[in-house]
Amino acid sequence: MIPRLRPNGSIPLPAVGFFQRFIEAGFDGDLESGAASRTVFSTDNSIYQIEPTGILFPRGVEDLQITAAVLSEPAFREITVAPRGGGTGTNGQSLTSGIVVDCSRHMNSILEIDPIRRIARVQAGVVKDQLNQALKPYGLFFAPELSTSNRATIGGMVSTDACGQGSCLYGKTSNHVLGLRIVLADGSDWWSRPLDEAALEEIVAREDRVGEIHRTVDRIAREKRDRIAEIFPKLNRYMTGYDLAHIRRSDGRFDLNAILCGSEGTLAMIAEAELNLLPIPAHAALINIRYGDFNTALEDARTLVALNVASVETVDEKVLGLARGDIVWTGIARFFPDDAGRTTNGINIAEVLADDEAELERKLAEVTAALATGANARHLGYTIARDHADVEAIWSMRKRAVGLLGNVDGPVRPVAFVEDTAVPPENLAAYIREFRALLDGAGLSYGMFGHVDAGVLHVRPALDLTRNDHVRLVREVSDAVVALTRRYGGVLWGEHGKGVRSEYVPEFFGDLYPSLQEIKRAFDPENRLNPGKVAAPSGQALLKIDDVPLRGDTDRIIGNEIRAAFDNAAYCNGNGACFDFDKTSPMCPSYKATRDRRFSPKGRAALMREWLRLLAEKGIDPRQEAKRLRQSVPLARFARRVFNSLNPQNRDDFSHEVRASMDTCLACKACAGQCPVKVSVPAFRSKFLELYYGRYLRPLKDPLVAAIETTLPLVHRIRPAYNLVVGTRAGRMMMRVAGLTSLPRLPRISLAKEAARLGVPLATPRRIETLSPHEREKSVIFVADAFTAYFDPEVAVAAIGLARKMGLSPFLAASHVNGKALHVHGYLGRFEAAAGRTAHYLQRLDDAGVALVGLDPSMTLAFRSEYKGILKATILLPQEWLVANLGRLAASPSAIKGRSFRLMSHCTERTNAPASIAQWKRVFGSLGIDLQAAETGCCGMAGTFGHEARNRPISERLYAMSWKREIDAAGDTDSLMATGYSCRSQVKEIDNKRLPHPFQVIDKIISENSDIPQADVA
Repeated sequence: MIPRLRPNGSIPLPAVGFFQRFIEAGFDGDLESGAASRTVFSTDNSIYQIEPTGILFPRGVEDLQITAAVLSEPAFREITVAPRGGGTGTNGQSLTSGIVVDCSRHMNSILEIDPIRRIARVQAGVVKDQLNQALKPYGLFFAPELSTSNRATIGGMVSTDACGQGSCLYGKTSNHVLGLRIVLADGSDWWSRPLDEAALEEIVAREDRVGEIHRTVDRIAREKRDRIAEIFPKLNRYMTGYDLAHIRRSDGRFDLNAILCGSEGTLAMIAEAELNLLPIPAHAALINIRYGDFNTALEDARTLVALNVASVETVDEKVLGLARGDIVWTGIARFFPDDAGRTTNGINIAEVLADDEAELERKLAEVTAALATGANARHLGYTIARDHADVEAIWSMRKRAVGLLGNVDGPVRPVAFVEDTAVPPENLAAYIREFRALLDGAGLSYGMFGHVDAGVLHVRPALDLTRNDHVRLVREVSDAVVALTRRYGGVLWGEHGKGVRSEYVPEFFGDLYPSLQEIKRAFDPENRLNPGKVAAPSGQALLKIDDVPLRGDTDRIIGNEIRAAFDNAAYCNGNGACFDFDKTSPMCPSYKATRDRRFSPKGRAALMREWLRLLAEKGIDPRQEAKRLRQSVPLARFARRVFNSLNPQNRDDFSHEVRASMDTCLACKACAGQCPVKVSVPAFRSKFLELYYGRYLRPLKDPLVAAIETTLPLVHRIRPAYNLVVGTRAGRMMMRVAGLTSLPRLPRISLAKEAARLGVPLATPRRIETLSPHEREKSVIFVADAFTAYFDPEVAVAAIGLARKMGLSPFLAASHVNGKALHVHGYLGRFEAAAGRTAHYLQRLDDAGVALVGLDPSMTLAFRSEYKGILKATILLPQEWLVANLGRLAASPSAIKGRSFRLMSHCTERTNAPASIAQWKRVFGSLGIDLQAAETGCCGMAGTFGHEARNRPISERLYAMSWKREIDAAGDTDSLMATGYSCRSQVKEIDNKRLPHPFQVIDKIISENSDIPQADVA
């Protein structure tokens, strides 16, 4: 039995009454100081770890002003504050031991869009892709491109002056900022906009903080003008943050935003931004060029830049190899074909933009002609992507490159600390050769990619920061890279901000650094806004890269064996792909529904990692505890669990905080499929729950849910009584007491009786083994899960009918326990026993050489994940089986005339079987149907999740986000289908409509019956 775990007690708490004072002052947002929140906010996408004392989630500018006012009170003058956006910074920009201010939860409104003036005004927590989604109907977009655009906030982009692919054409965030609404350290609310001389003169005459700031910045700009011109490099990626070189705009106006953009929260808190918008390019194409080596790709990139393409991105063999194993590869593989006898070790992606198709084709012809001639023909080949969806898919692969570098096995993994250097583009190839020699000389592996048109290189050396010799390399490599970069006329911070790397600021800014200190003092006299970064007042120090606590310090305590045993929880690198704002994206539903980062894969991984550390400090190996738990006597253990559950001394057990975050997980496995690092929350959640409930009592609903597969056959025998319970008010109230809700009724039809009536035999190993080879080839075994078999048996009946129309002999697998519900709820001992029996049965059938086909995607995919290492056989998804038998399908034109067909896929299917939608399209395409795939996120049911009373509000919120729109929009001629039983159950529960499974639709099409199932009233 695991012990009680107390959270880290070394973090100094604020003065007594600190958070209460916010409430008294009228703070309208959320305040969190619990161990779970502090743990989650102690890391970002960097190698560092600093636990804050609390987190504030303001609702508006008034809350930011209250924050400044409270912090200015004498009792709280020692407390510092740091803003946080998407939390994806690679250099610890938002990490602090003080108070974090996070605007992403509540301050995420688009306040105004003016399509005539091409201006948008947004709150700081708005996500870039969220803004561009709202702008698309106007034909406009916010230009700076980022790999993290689906979770990067505008406030965070401003704070790091973010940019990425296409910056030579579109510039950086600062090039598109028209105004910033900021709250200063003294609580002043100020709109910073470019000023003409008259307006500037009026402001510098003010006697307040605003006047002091403008006087200081204007004086430095005038007095140091020549020195500024000498020191600041003439680069596309100039030194941002306190950008002295651009205080005066090209039109002569004074622009304080040049100082604020890239200042990383060290000068003010950003509340709102006024942004310049651009027209969306009418036509775009990508030329994807393959090379035998990375250096050739780099050298060729200069030729491409000279051809005036919009942007050029280069990717090395390491990143390309990782991309081949990623979820996105299925959709883009045809653009990167294998070359006979030649290995692709580098690619260039050249973007071409045009106002019309003729211009696009002319530009493409110019580039491809250059690629085919003389010294330029050094590539292995190229492809062209013209379709918008293909272009987006290829850019998605490139965006995921940073995260993909973390998707390796073992403790030595690529990490960020010298990952965004920038040099003049003409020096890049030579610079990279020396950079690679530097890393090779240190014996380090690495992956490289970059914006070669802008001279920016992204590189992450692979280190294990639990090793002291690797920790030393952070300093050695950083110093060497700084020296190399300066020699080539570049900067260390080309894109991702300074953060902990601010110690190198004085070296790059030279005798201008005292001017930066003056600016910092004018904005923040007491050095309380994100201190130690970018600039520190005279007499105070900047952070140093080897003086800040590392994640590796925690990982060293856990140990490599335990880290490896818990499904990449400890290897989450903070990339934040799970913070995707898009409601139609499967990742991550619980975060989308709550906006609480504790309830995201990144948050759960951070809590699991801290839980493992606390266990390790007590000398506890959770693997051994799990073994002991399974061998113990349940009755004896029950008494101790009762005592622990009632004992008030256990109230502050850190395990409770971890469990609370796990409770909201839908176990949809979107993280396992879409996370670049493949963090699998459902896998480590089950291991945690097994140990947690070895110490504490389970809720009543757990054993009921866990036993569902074994009890359904018995319940079906008393179907009227069961339906009375779930179908009446009194019965539903009784089920809510047990923690369950929205339970489906059992239909009259019985699969067992229907199979007997249709003459479909059970697939026993002996029966299958007696079939001749020819008979086996023409047979199929449908592996019906308990939920489909008992609650939606018509799907299995349709599958049987379809198989016979295809000229095949159908069999039904015997009743078996899949065990997914056991696994989800942490009954791992029972799961292993049940899975062992089921795997033995299914393996014997598979060994006979007959295709096994599941009906429900989630239950079927459990045989590939939860059964990994137990079952060698592959249980096919319906579409996988149908694709292999397309020649047996033939549609009746009368059955499909005048109808549209739209598929709503289960989220587990979309993320863990990425070829599934394309396969369904092939199946329906063979029937003459142009199948459309609905863009939806999670329906909210997710197996048993939506049937648990405590989860129902989240479940219904998720359904409303994307599924309800699709259901409501379906017309009389629309055939809307859903692959997942739980999805169909949710639609029936909320909208009282029945959605058919694709098997049912295809069965009707092939039978020449025009009465095709559709979304009808249940």
